[in-house]
Amino acid sequence: MPLSPHAPPCPPAPTDTTACVVHVAVHTPVHSGVGGLLSYTAPHSLPPGTLVRVPLGTRELLGVVWDKPEQTETLAPEQLKPVRSVLEGLAPLSPSWRRLVAFAAQYYQRSLGEIALTGLPPALKDMTAEQLARRLAPPKTKKLSKKAQATLAAEMAAQAEADATLLTPTFAENSIALSAEQQSVCTQMDQHPGPFLLFGATGSGKTEVYLQRVQQALEADPQAQALVMVPEINLTPQLLERFTARFAPLFGPQAVVSMHSGMTNPQRLKSWLAAHSAQARVLLGTRMAVFASLPGLKVVVVDEEHDPSYKQQEGARYSARDLALWRGRAQGAQVILGSATPSLESWHASEPETDGGPGRYLRLHMPSRIGAAELPRVRLVDMRQQPRRTVFSPALLGAITERVQRGEQALVLLNRRGFAPVLFCADCSWKSDCPHCSAHQVFHKGDRTLRCHHCGFTQRVPHACPECGNPDILPLGKGTEQLEEELARLLRNVQRPDGAPARVGRIDADTTRLKGALEQQLEQVHSGEIDVLVGTQMVAKGHDFRRITLVAAVQPDGALFSSDFRAPERLFCLLMQAAGRAGRDGSYVANQGSRPEMWVQTHDPEHAVFQSLRSHDYPRFAGQQLRERQDAGMPPFAFQALVRADAKTQETAQAFLRAASEAAQQGQLPHLDAVFLFPPIPMAMQRVADVERAQMLIEATDRRALQRFLHAWQPWLHWLRSQPAHKGLVRWLVDVDPQSL
Repeated sequence: MPLSPHAPPCPPAPTDTTACVVHVAVHTPVHSGVGGLLSYTAPHSLPPGTLVRVPLGTRELLGVVWDKPEQTETLAPEQLKPVRSVLEGLAPLSPSWRRLVAFAAQYYQRSLGEIALTGLPPALKDMTAEQLARRLAPPKTKKLSKKAQATLAAEMAAQAEADATLLTPTFAENSIALSAEQQSVCTQMDQHPGPFLLFGATGSGKTEVYLQRVQQALEADPQAQALVMVPEINLTPQLLERFTARFAPLFGPQAVVSMHSGMTNPQRLKSWLAAHSAQARVLLGTRMAVFASLPGLKVVVVDEEHDPSYKQQEGARYSARDLALWRGRAQGAQVILGSATPSLESWHASEPETDGGPGRYLRLHMPSRIGAAELPRVRLVDMRQQPRRTVFSPALLGAITERVQRGEQALVLLNRRGFAPVLFCADCSWKSDCPHCSAHQVFHKGDRTLRCHHCGFTQRVPHACPECGNPDILPLGKGTEQLEEELARLLRNVQRPDGAPARVGRIDADTTRLKGALEQQLEQVHSGEIDVLVGTQMVAKGHDFRRITLVAAVQPDGALFSSDFRAPERLFCLLMQAAGRAGRDGSYVANQGSRPEMWVQTHDPEHAVFQSLRSHDYPRFAGQQLRERQDAGMPPFAFQALVRADAKTQETAQAFLRAASEAAQQGQLPHLDAVFLFPPIPMAMQRVADVERAQMLIEATDRRALQRFLHAWQPWLHWLRSQPAHKGLVRWLVDVDPQSL
């Protein structure tokens, strides 16, 4: 693996044996109170960014040599432990990468070592210097006879000639004619440094804009790299295929790599090494890719920037979208946020200063779909006018039947997997509650199990009510499994144009657990083997289904009754994204003599979410929501953090949070007068895996005041954790800019 041209390799050891003190970022336990750099000795000076293995207690851990802190109480060299080994052969991690890690650790109130090691591939963390040397060494070749060498040389020459032919792009292959809107957007990006909010309708060609910007940057600078981020693993393969098809002929077959949690550890290590060495020019990944080592970064794309999946919900709770913006600014890279339904934070940030907004982003608009495609017409079905327990209204069922008979496809959306959310006994009111969580166990009919989707506890469906013995226990509510079964029954006599019966398929987390299952099922949809697809939100965004002309949301109302103030925004985004799956191929729709439609079955058709959806009017919806939030003093007009406590009992968890609030008051922490500490309350999901959870909200109108307060509060929280009064506390954490309350 060649070394990065942007950073020098580790220098050779000098001849003298004087020990040097180095400062290393190591992932220490979260509640150890040791969150800074640790000092060790090395036989010679090591440049910052060098990867080393160091002792910590009885363990040996991977660490990153860091810049010398301004203030340090380093012990004498003879009192320090020595570095065990240096991972030679790798260029040191760049100063820009270290600045990103330092910022993330400070902003999200985590230790420097935790963030630094989060940004490295898992395989590297357990790898010794010898193992890495073997990994980086070129493969050994067997000695060949002269005749075999001549034959091999001839074959390699022929292959090189063939590769040269394949890798020489033609104008048609790599120059796609842009629409007037795409060209206008690209021109504005040439004239402005960014960052940009690309507000484009579903099917407007945002991906081609990304490709154009990345290609322009890579061709302008032979060392340039690009980071393209997507929110979901299942969106990676199809986007990877498009980027590979565009850039492999231009820059070689290894120019595009991917990085996400669905890959094996060796695969992630290979991609990370390719990006770190600048062998890979484009890195496509999920939120973890924001920490990848990309020394030549020039373009950052965050596709579907509104998606909550960009916020990490375990460990270090960082926002990959926000860090991508910070990283782009710090490294001088152009940042593009793309979405048909931007987050309200990004929409507000892109409001021009002339309209009273902050004007931090330049908003670019692409309202039209590519070609002759049109946005689907939205039909609202008032379920108050339908008989009780109606799953599919007659009008919707008739519309689906008509599409199938014409050879078109339909998508039915229900964001709840399983057969039914709960089993219920009408005699004694027993419910299939999880014994370890404050949640119901979901009924899965396919394997006759009850499963908790929070802790994973699974058991067989009882033959009778465990409380009273009633054999007639009933499923309550609907899941995707039940919708698939119901549609198969309702469409059993419906025929396709070729006379074959209608075929119903389902894509959700249950049907895609096996490796390769998702790709196989998506291929069945693309090839027309499935006529009606039932799925959760994983099929409602990003996918380019060419034959789907009807999308239906059958039970969206539940999302409106959430206690989270972001619930209307998320529902609107989901429905708009789902609607965007219909009618993407304008020529196909025209040839069919059809028109794309989005059907929504609701008990509240007058709600602002559905009325804005009906006219595809995101600006209207965003404006109304922002006015409400401004009146209520909520983000983006205020800044929030959550302190969460997990304990054996709810009383212990809330007692810790009350003590933390009292400590802040007694300690007269900086900017205490600028923040408001709400009383501790149980979390919406109060108990998970036998652990009680409570939270306390901290809110401020000034981001810097909130940050300085949290920084000063950290030592108090660590001290409280060690007190005997909080012995039953399992853990505590700080979540800055929380995405769910």
